[in-house]
Amino acid sequence: MGDIKRADFYDGPAHDYLGYWKGRDYEHDAERIAIDRLLAGQHFEHAVDVGGGYGRITALLPQYADHVTLAEPSQRQLDVAARFLGEGIERVQAQAAHLPFATGSMDLVTMIRVMHHLPDPTAELAEIARVLDAVGVAVIEVANLGHARNRLRRLGRGVPVGPVDIRSPENRHDDEIPFVNHNIDTVTRQLSDAGLRVVRSLSVSNLRSGALKRVVPHRVLLRVERAAQPALARCRFGPSIFLLVAKG
Repeated sequence: MGDIKRADFYDGPAHDYLGYWKGRDYEHDAERIAIDRLLAGQHFEHAVDVGGGYGRITALLPQYADHVTLAEPSQRQLDVAARFLGEGIERVQAQAAHLPFATGSMDLVTMIRVMHHLPDPTAELAEIARVLDAVGVAVIEVANLGHARNRLRRLGRGVPVGPVDIRSPENRHDDEIPFVNHNIDTVTRQLSDAGLRVVRSLSVSNLRSGALKRVVPHRVLLRVERAAQPALARCRFGPSIFLLVAKG
């Protein structure tokens, strides 16, 4: 679930985000591999998962942090999270652009599958920079406008600098949640403007294909994914780019 200005989009009974992830084991495990790789060997005092929905990614963080908080704007998703996460993880209703945490109080921030709901992430990135400790890190996932298949489709035209709305024409109205892909170079500059620098990047969900998932065993997909994430990061191959960022 993304952190958005219209949190009520995820509050209606028609939106079953927990159900959405059924059958998407490859995508979830690909993201778990990325997080484990970016945070390997590190331990933190306080982590917050921003816009974490029902806690899909939040549930991975206790192995890396003594105290974990899920910050999510949708009350419906927080109610689901209460059952999904159980005890031990704090849940707060909050927008990514207005986090209820003290400056420098977090040494790990994650924001996964949120940027695709933020055509202009300036305020959200500034908040991450504000709450992040001087020696802390953040893991930010970006829906990649320049992924390999899109570059082929746009051959000779290049990748647009600004975000591109990928909603269907009938859904492009004010009542529908934004859904955009971003230029990674632009996001890197936006991070820099917020006082954050990219330490490492990974190309994630490189084999995201319904046809592949039907014919290739899950364990084989993950074996290839694990090897591909760092190898394909430089060419930004995949539809999802994970960025490890720090202050400075």
